[in-house]
Amino acid sequence: MKKENLLYSVTPFDPAGHRLTVKLTINNPNPGGQVLSMPAWIPGSYLIRDFSRQIETLHAYCNGQAVAVSKTDSHSWLCAPCSGPLELEYTVYAWDLSVRGAHVDETHAFFNGSCVFLSVDGQTHEPCHVELCPPPHTKSWKVYTSLPEATGHPGAAQRHGYGMYIAPDYDALIDHPVEMGQPQVVQFTAHGAEHEMVFTGVIPELDLERIAADTARICAAQIEMFEPESRRVPFLDSSNRYVFMTMVTGDGYGGLEHRASTALVTSRGDLPTRGQTKAPEGYQNFLGLVSHEYFHTWNVKRIKPAAFAPYNLSRATHTGLLWVFEGFTSYYDDLMLLRSGVISESDYLRTLGKVIANVRRGTGRLKQSVAESSFDAWTRYYKQDENSPNALVSYYTKGSLVALGLDITVRQATGNTRSLDDVMRLMWQRYGRDFYQGGGTGIAEDAMPALILEATGVDTTEFIERHAYGREDVPLEALLPQQGISMDWKAASMTPSLDVRLRTVHGETQIATVHEGGSAHAAGLSAGDIVLAINGLRVSDAASADRLLGAYQPADSVDVHVFRRDELRAFRVKLAAPGTHECVLERKTPSNTVQA
Repeated sequence: MKKENLLYSVTPFDPAGHRLTVKLTINNPNPGGQVLSMPAWIPGSYLIRDFSRQIETLHAYCNGQAVAVSKTDSHSWLCAPCSGPLELEYTVYAWDLSVRGAHVDETHAFFNGSCVFLSVDGQTHEPCHVELCPPPHTKSWKVYTSLPEATGHPGAAQRHGYGMYIAPDYDALIDHPVEMGQPQVVQFTAHGAEHEMVFTGVIPELDLERIAADTARICAAQIEMFEPESRRVPFLDSSNRYVFMTMVTGDGYGGLEHRASTALVTSRGDLPTRGQTKAPEGYQNFLGLVSHEYFHTWNVKRIKPAAFAPYNLSRATHTGLLWVFEGFTSYYDDLMLLRSGVISESDYLRTLGKVIANVRRGTGRLKQSVAESSFDAWTRYYKQDENSPNALVSYYTKGSLVALGLDITVRQATGNTRSLDDVMRLMWQRYGRDFYQGGGTGIAEDAMPALILEATGVDTTEFIERHAYGREDVPLEALLPQQGISMDWKAASMTPSLDVRLRTVHGETQIATVHEGGSAHAAGLSAGDIVLAINGLRVSDAASADRLLGAYQPADSVDVHVFRRDELRAFRVKLAAPGTHECVLERKTPSNTVQA
């Protein structure tokens, strides 16, 4: 058997100190000196994160002798020349409870390869063997990952066991996160493919069966859309199994896609428990998150913008197409809940109405297009501040409305014989299906109008120019009635408004956002101000502010006392009428075209 050239091992050796130790053996290092690097960012999360900062110690050896290692930039190292196998040992601090990093304690160990595995310059195309090792304090943990077992290797791992795993190259190595521990687990199949759901955290009486049944329907619906004839899953190029890894916390929410798995964080209160007649209100949010990340298995992990084919993980990589890759995915995530039958149409329309209202509430949509938002994700969308709602638009939410508008436009022009589904299938067949087998290319920045025209016969060039590259609102008031859905606006409350968003910080009521052009803006209130009183009565939280304002009428003036930094200030605010910010969608004529 040919000896592996690149061999990694990972051990959560210090759970109490939240540390992993990683060993890397390079059997054929560069004789002139080996360069190693750690990714600066993780695919799917467009912010420079400098994972190398969590490497506490790093040592290199050759034939039992120490090898000099020097740092060459913020995430790269150079090992001095050596004449034999080069061995490295380094320690990674792992205390990032997010979907992007690594988190180790006495209950579990989770890590993404992007913040754990050094890449070997000149050898990133080589197969990577990985030995996963147990922590010293217990042997009862199991391993959950979509990383394939190194079948045929003498130290090959068994399913859920410690031992040797394998990735065909470095890009694949860092695209299969690992969970070790004793989570609650449930399996299901969708069109013959194995799926595993892994829940880490304290979740008493978790209704695994209900979650698995709902998720199976969602997965099946997505497989059927992309592969209506073969029903072939996209991750056959990995291990022919998909793993949902969910960290359950008190108030978390988020996800990050991988080629055959996803890392999720969700709130405990959003998950159903055994014996509940009705699932929690937040359960739909969880299922939407599951649907979103699973859809990425096609759209982003295999269908990619050209800028990501391949990834350059050493620097920010800009694309103006995130409105397609995140926005279209955000459109389909809730739509797949409807198509699979896990939510009703009224539930879907209520959720869609909230998205529309959220987009229309921010004046940033009039200043930035979703294409600009995509390009500036690195410096603006992922670095939001108190003024972001007034300055930015989300390529997720408005991108989903662009997708909705395109879908209805195509359906209307073709008598519902074509839809955005046809566009997704063309993109899949041309760019995604064989991406990892043939060194596939990505979608060019200006390719979408031509792709939509080819897939549907409908020219959407002007629509895309106006609503994706321009800053015009998607004309849903005109489009939705074409599909039998009415759209109305109403006030969510009769209480007059300060035109601010409040939040509680350390027991204090703080202005989180001052809406541009509103009453607080006109009066001079600012984000960060601590609201103390309205007309002499104490404000204890956002609800108490609403109660106090309920005693007044629009156009009444009130005195608002705040602390700005450590200075007491008073502002006279003319109250605004309740805004008609709630979007209400209702089915008016029988139709199933939205689901078609």
